[in-house]
Amino acid sequence: MPISPELIVYGLIFVGVFVLVEGIYLTVFGKSISLNSRVNRRLEMMDKGARRDEVLEQLRKEMNQHGENKTIPLYSMLAEKAQKAAIAFTPQQLILMMGAVSAFAFVGLSVGTQTGVATTAVISVMMGVGGVYFWVSMKAGKRIAMIEEQLPDAIELMVRSLKVGHPFSSAIQIVSREIDDPLATEFGLIADESAYGRDVGEALKDMAERLDMQDMRFLSVAVTIQQQSGGNLAEILAGLSKVIRARFRLFRRVKAITAEAKWSGKFLSAFPVVALIVINVLDPNYYDEVKPHELFIPGCIAVGLFLAANLIIMRILTNIKV
Repeated sequence: MPISPELIVYGLIFVGVFVLVEGIYLTVFGKSISLNSRVNRRLEMMDKGARRDEVLEQLRKEMNQHGENKTIPLYSMLAEKAQKAAIAFTPQQLILMMGAVSAFAFVGLSVGTQTGVATTAVISVMMGVGGVYFWVSMKAGKRIAMIEEQLPDAIELMVRSLKVGHPFSSAIQIVSREIDDPLATEFGLIADESAYGRDVGEALKDMAERLDMQDMRFLSVAVTIQQQSGGNLAEILAGLSKVIRARFRLFRRVKAITAEAKWSGKFLSAFPVVALIVINVLDPNYYDEVKPHELFIPGCIAVGLFLAANLIIMRILTNIKV
């Protein structure tokens, strides 16, 4: 049986959603905001003539705006990931983006498929909301992963700076200049806040909570304890760097060991759904004989619950804390 071209249209439109959102994002805010760029965004903004206080205000606004708008309907499920990704779009712009992408998908599906208007509208909204959500999730995951890999090197750079006699605030400033983004801009923000009188330990704690990173919490606690009780901060941070590297290696081993179980759970849950979609596209009348049966709807609900339970249970079994 030949494959319906509608399947290809659905796939192309969903891919187009990602390309459209990424293109608009880079067009509005410039290439330097891309995670593929190694340009320090904070320094680039200052090189263009912006004052230090203006750069600080702009970056703080971008990094905190999503966490402050978690009460917006439909946006609450996106706010935490948008905050981790430091998306420069405002919450209102992201919601408008969902609407625009949904409209784009609706036009594409209307032109490329013969699906009814109601079904096309529902699928378009799912593509618009889901596409933006997965785009933000992808950005957040990639950014947090890069920060986690950069953090041990940043701490070791602080240790070397402290050993040659620099104060801790200067060590943070050096890190913000010498390493790449995204961590460079994060530490640059702390350096600027420290210059305007904010406590460094408090700034590190806020960054750790905003990024929801355990290693960053360790750093903020170490700095806060040293500020209150004294001690050799260079030795404390050197030990912390070794712990973070060892923890990171262990985390990668656990991730590799549990990868098969995770993907098995995803595949076993996704395959029936994909098979259902493909069957309905290739042969829309395939289930006509069983649809009138009184157990058809309860059976569908039961299957959906079992698939959801499979995902949840497999996630619990493979969610090993390191």
